[in-house]
Parts: sequence; C-alpha cells; structure tokens
Amino acid sequence: MDSVATLAARIRNLLQLRFTDLFASLPEAVLNPISPTSPLRRLLKTLGYAAVRLVGNGFRPIRNPEELRGAVWLYVVSQNNYEALQFIREAWPDSVLVAGQSKEIGRYNAVVNRLSLRRKLLYYWQFPLVLLSLARTEGRRAWRFFDLIFNAVGYYEVYGRALRHYRPRAIVFANDHNDDSRALLLAARACGVPTAYVQHASVSTNFPPLAFDLSLLEGQDALDKYRQCGPVPGRTELVGMPKADAYLSQKNLQPTIRRVGIACNALDATDAIAAVVDHLIQDFPALTFTFRPHPNDRRDFGFLQRKHPQLLFSEARRQNVFEFLLAQDALIAADTSTHLEATLLNLVSIYYRFGTHAIADDYYGYVAHGLVDRARTLPELTALLRRYQPHKPTNHYRRAAYYNATLGTPDEGHSQRRALRLLNEWVNGR
Repeated sequence: MDSVATLAARIRNLLQLRFTDLFASLPEAVLNPISPTSPLRRLLKTLGYAAVRLVGNGFRPIRNPEELRGAVWLYVVSQNNYEALQFIREAWPDSVLVAGQSKEIGRYNAVVNRLSLRRKLLYYWQFPLVLLSLARTEGRRAWRFFDLIFNAVGYYEVYGRALRHYRPRAIVFANDHNDDSRALLLAARACGVPTAYVQHASVSTNFPPLAFDLSLLEGQDALDKYRQCGPVPGRTELVGMPKADAYLSQKNLQPTIRRVGIACNALDATDAIAAVVDHLIQDFPALTFTFRPHPNDRRDFGFLQRKHPQLLFSEARRQNVFEFLLAQDALIAADTSTHLEATLLNLVSIYYRFGTHAIADDYYGYVAHGLVDRARTLPELTALLRRYQPHKPTNHYRRAAYYNATLGTPDEGHSQRRALRLLNEWVNGR
C-alpha cells in the first residue's frame, strides 16, 4: 500500500495547475463554478459529487459502442479535445475515443466510450489523510480547494485498473493538465502503456512539464513554453495545427473589414463586455458584429441582443471556432487562443482586455511576439479598427509562423498527415 506521502504527492501532481498562484488569484466569479468560495457550498458540492455522480453512476451500466481492449485510446475531456483528435479516429480503424464516465463532452457526449468511475468510492478513505498531508505542504490552499482534492482522489487507482483490464495499445491525449488526464497519464506510465500528446490549444508556462513518450506540438512557441515548465523528455515534434488543416485554404483575403467577431471567456467582466459592444456598434454602424462567449461560459448575454437587435450571436457548443471565424474579417478578444486561429485565417486580430483584473495580461504572449495588435482603451480600439478597415493586408497570417511550424512550408494545411505519419511510426516502432 502506498504511503500517505506518496498518495499526497500523486494528488499534488494531478492538481498541479490548481495549486499555482494564477489559479488561486482568479476572480470569485470564475472560481465559484470550479470551487465555491463558501466552505459550506464546497462541502455540499463534495457530498453531491459523491452521492449523485459516483453513487448514481453505480446504477448506470456502461455500454460502450466500441471494443476498448487492445485499441489505441484517444482520451478526451471536452468537445474541443474531441475535435482535436477526431482526425486520428477517422484514420485509424483500431482507435477509440474515450472519456471518464460522467465527463461533459458537449455535442459528442453520446458517441464517446466511457471508463467506469464507480470504484472511486472505494478510495475516499484516502481523502482526510491526503488533505492533512497537503495542508502541511500547500498551506491554506489545501483547505481552500479541498473539494478539488476530494474529486481527484481515486482517479489514479480506477484508471490503473481499467488499463490492466483493457490493455490499450497506446493512449493519445489532447489535454495534459486536467486531474483525470494526469491520472490516466500516471497510471499509463505505471502500467507500461505508451503515451502521446497532441497539442489542441495554445499553452502557458503555468502548465505541468511534458511527460509523454511522444509530444506533437504546434510550433516553436509551445516548445519554448514547455521548456520553461520543466525538462522535456521523450520525443518532441513540431507539426502545426492539425485541426486547422481543412480551413487554411480558406484564408480571408477580403481587402476591407465588414464583419467583426467579439469573443469572450469567463475571466472577462460582463459590464466591460457590454461597454465594448455599445461602443463598437455606435462607432461602426455599418459593420456587422458577432458575439461569441466561451462554450463553458454560463452567463446569460441575452441582454446584449435585446439592446442591440443587429448583434449576431455564435453558439460555441454548436459552431466550431473556425466556422465562426470564416464569417468574420476581424476579431476582438482578450486572453484566448482564438487570436491564433483568427490570424491563421488572415483575420486582423486585436487584443483588448474586458475589465481590469490582474490575473492574466497577454497570457499567451500573443502581443509580446507580434501575433496581434493591442488596444488599451476604447478610443485606441476604434483607431486600430479604422486603420485596418479599408486596408486589411493579404499576408497578415504570416504573423503566426512562430506558433504554427508548417505555415509557409510544403506541409501547410497538411498537419494531420504529418501527425499521423509520426504517430504511425511511433506506435508501430514500439
């Protein structure tokens, strides 16, 4: 049996991102849905998780549509993950898309194979021991995020059991920092199952160090950032952005700006978003604006459409980001990887912060590396948009070369083919 110190170190590994200064300093409105500020609500959430999701899962049999034994697993934790790895599923008949039993995968919930989590209940005796151990090393943060610690307990053990039962040939990940993803990664290493990673979005220096046998990154930016996170073991290749392949041939070559997308995430303040929309619609009555909240942003923005009936909305759970961007000539957003995807399609992308929180400022380094222009005030935002409105450059997309290794090479638009070749060599070579 593992010692308490070993159990605590493992949970600390699974929750690496949750114990960073960045996460602890998130605004209350952002933290609340993840870990409620009120200790009582955290306790109720913890009890509800155990009772509804785990006990409830015990009465819901899993009937997977595909055989998991001996297959290559494509492990996903979100709708975006699914779309990032779908090309592998289509190319490899012996691969299967897999998620935890109750994981929310958006519109793909019904077609993803599930790993049972019912036995997690058997490991909750570890929780008080792990909590006390982490309280000694992490201090108040362990008590502040005790619900997240509770949720993480048992993942490693149940996933290890699943791996020993199904013996997958290999596992491909698109997420390297969620607790369940990291639990499966650690369990795979312990069970000798090969692991690969396909980057699905821009990364940050707050991420855990890479720990895969093969890591397929989009560009030099990602590799530079991961080197700041820690040692980079295994084999690493720069393959561009596979999910963008189908869209790179549809670059926006319109010489003027007529349609502008406004994208936000949960960090962005509602009143600041409303102020930007009001300002832009007043200053640019001839332009068409489309508003797109992050798919995990649960706020009701209906008031914007009631105030501005001409404002269009993009439903992120039904329309993927590239479909949204193909209908725009420019993008305005704060800290989101949508800036990179917009620039790849030759949209003018402008970084503007919705609010004054101190959590993230140019979080992905897009401004620092010249991918996007920055407006600090509403008049600056108007001035930038007016500068580009009549003269949008046709080669704007070249700004993204640092982030996408295939841009301007013969492999541009063929990242999937390159990734599949490397994955095939890796799997068959083992």
